[in-house]
Amino acid sequence: MHYAVRPMRVEDVPQANEIDRECFPNQWPTPSYRPELLFNRLSHYFVAWDTAESPSHCPAGEPEQRAVPSKASRLGQLVEGVRRFFYGEGATSPASEQRIVGLAGLWIIADEAHLTTIGVREAYRRQGIGELLLIAAIDYALMCNAQVVSLEVRASNQAAQALYEKYGLTKVGLRRGYYTDNREDAVVMSTDRIASASFQSQFQRLKGAHTQRWGPAECQIC
Repeated sequence: MHYAVRPMRVEDVPQANEIDRECFPNQWPTPSYRPELLFNRLSHYFVAWDTAESPSHCPAGEPEQRAVPSKASRLGQLVEGVRRFFYGEGATSPASEQRIVGLAGLWIIADEAHLTTIGVREAYRRQGIGELLLIAAIDYALMCNAQVVSLEVRASNQAAQALYEKYGLTKVGLRRGYYTDNREDAVVMSTDRIASASFQSQFQRLKGAHTQRWGPAECQIC
C-alpha cells in the first residue's frame, strides 16, 4: 500500500475542503478546518496521503482569487479577511505538495472519542483507505486514554455501518431528522471499552488482515 496517515496540517485545508465537497455535497454548514486545527483542543484530524504521488503535485480546484475593491470600507476588508481565514482562501501558508486522498476527524471529550468525519476521494475508494483511517482513529483514541469510540452515520449508509460493525461498533440509538439536508435519521454507534482484552484481540486481528490484504501502511500517529 502506498498510502500513509499523518495529522492534518493547515496547508492541507484546501484539499480537505475538496474532499468534503466531493464526499458530503449536501452537508451544511461545511466544516471550517483551519480554526479547528488552530484553536480547538478537543478536535484531532488526520489525513491519508498518496506516497507514490509526485511531490510537485498541485491540487486541482484552486480557490478563485477575489480582489478587494480599492474603495472598500475597513469593515468590509475585515469581514473578507475573517471569511478567508475560516474557509482557507488566500492562506499565507503554502498548499500541501502531498496528494491528500482521505481524512478523518475525532473529538476527544473526557473518556469518549467521537468520530466526527471520515471520507475518501471517489477515485481512491475500495483500496482500504477508509478502513486505514478508521484504524488510525481507534489507535489514536487509545493513545488519548479514551474508553469508547462513538459516531453518527446516515441510516441509509449501509456500507459504512457494515465497516463500523466490523470494528466493534454497535447500534445504540437513533437521532431522528439529524441531517439537515434531507432530515434523514442518524444511527448512533459505539464500541465497548477499546482497551479491553476482547476488543483489542479482535482489533489487532483486523489490523493484521488489513495489512495482509492491502500491504503495510505508514502511520505517523499510531
